[in-house]
Amino acid sequence: MKLLMIYCKTFGYTPTIKTLDNFEDHNEAKSFENVLVAFIQGEAEDEEKVIAKLEKTLVKNLKWGAKKNETKDVILHSFAHLSESKASPEFTKKVFDLAQARLENADYITSQTPFGYFLDLQVDAPGVSQARMFKSI
Repeated sequence: MKLLMIYCKTFGYTPTIKTLDNFEDHNEAKSFENVLVAFIQGEAEDEEKVIAKLEKTLVKNLKWGAKKNETKDVILHSFAHLSESKASPEFTKKVFDLAQARLENADYITSQTPFGYFLDLQVDAPGVSQARMFKSI
């Protein structure tokens, strides 16, 4: 799993093109302030791992990134451009759902961008080192 975390003063999205028919329909634009946006790519080899352990490691990294940027708001965004290896969309979505539940149980405000869509993104990220972090999980 690859994880690119970007702290954003403001982050927004508008769904444009649905690419995966078997996921929910979305057409509403949304915006957020002072949020850690997690660009996440599940990789094929992740599907061989214990999903609970993978999700726990992901959440640990997200909490660390959020703490570094003094926020409790986290956005999970599927971003299949961090590696040539890709997990199935169904597996990646399951990891997202488990991670969201764990984060919310720890009092984080957590959202997911629409899964299976290309999105217009609005990203306003400050130019400081802790605003951009990359991890291989």
